[in-house]
Amino acid sequence: MSQQESIAKLAAIYGGPSQSAFGSAVFHEKLGAGKLAQAALAKYREFVGKLWDQYGATAWTGAWKEVYLREPGSTPDIVSELGNIPDNNVRLSVPMLLDTIENAEVAKTALSAVYDDPAVTELRVFTIGDGEAMSGILIAGRDGGSGEATFLLFLMD
Repeated sequence: MSQQESIAKLAAIYGGPSQSAFGSAVFHEKLGAGKLAQAALAKYREFVGKLWDQYGATAWTGAWKEVYLREPGSTPDIVSELGNIPDNNVRLSVPMLLDTIENAEVAKTALSAVYDDPAVTELRVFTIGDGEAMSGILIAGRDGGSGEATFLLFLMD
């Protein structure tokens, strides 16, 4: 399966680009010279949509922080990597993202196909939400050859 097919399958499971602010969505785009963390924050803002301006950035960035960076040369295993992040927001989000979703094994396989691909040279995980009522995660991976990035956002209240 090609990387584009893998991304399409991931989006079919978690939803395509959205401005719903809650639930999950997959975004994919070619990045310019910007940093992956900056692009991830921009995708988070896009996902929140008009509510970002309505409630202000501080309402949405209370929990924003990078909680994981895949070390170069490490063996990629996104499912295990997510399960080993010792952040409370991640611990709440990962079971819902991986285990309570319909067809959980298919979802894990799709996640692995995208983020464990050898072309992914940079992978970062961020917590999102307000740090209180809303919590979630954002997974950002960049293909080092093409410069394309895939973002999976999951936010619950």
